[in-house]
Amino acid sequence: MNALTRLAATELKLSLRTPMWLILGILFPSVVLLAVGMIPGMDRPYEGGPRFIDVWAPSLIVLTVTMLGLQTMPVHLASYREKGILRRLATTPVSPANLIIAQVAINAMIAVAGTVLLLVVGGIVFDIPGPQDPLGFLIAFVLGTGSVFGLGVLAAALARTSRSASALAMIAYFPIMFLGGVYLPRQFMPEFVNRVGEFTPPGVQALQDAWTGTGPQPLQLIVLAAFTAGIGFLAARSFRWE
Repeated sequence: MNALTRLAATELKLSLRTPMWLILGILFPSVVLLAVGMIPGMDRPYEGGPRFIDVWAPSLIVLTVTMLGLQTMPVHLASYREKGILRRLATTPVSPANLIIAQVAINAMIAVAGTVLLLVVGGIVFDIPGPQDPLGFLIAFVLGTGSVFGLGVLAAALARTSRSASALAMIAYFPIMFLGGVYLPRQFMPEFVNRVGEFTPPGVQALQDAWTGTGPQPLQLIVLAAFTAGIGFLAARSFRWE
């Protein structure tokens, strides 16, 4: 077992000792879907088109990814610096890259579990069809999650304390949630705002297009890939033990 595998296993064990954020990451989106879906009219077609609940469900993936990437992970990493844990790790063979990869992998697994549960609950309770373009959905999900997680790591890299990491991450958190249609369904937003949201991480329009079967647009995926690579490189270069 190499250093990265041992570190990831240790981080996972520590996470399981305080499972509240893990449970929230997996269950919260499905609970929100159930609550909103019970509101009268949510399961009816909107202006002759798809049902409101069908269109809004992909926005809950934005909720899952953003909550983990811009609330849980940056605070967790920055708290390690604040408590001196990173300083002690610096005396071991563990590198900053290993710690970042371990945290990203754990939170990515939680995001996948939350998304799968959302799909299952939506299909069983509200008869929401699953993604009609599975490959396109997978690509959009991976790129979108990577872009948001990169922002979270960058916030942790620039912050000295967990509170400052949370504050930095919130700069991206609220716009992403808004443009992702979590606060207000995207069909009620101005066209210009929707257009911006198409290219904003985690790419809710690409997720919706893959969900409905039209498939994500190549330009959307290219922008997400470029953003993920750029912000990931910047975050990795900025992360220090001290």
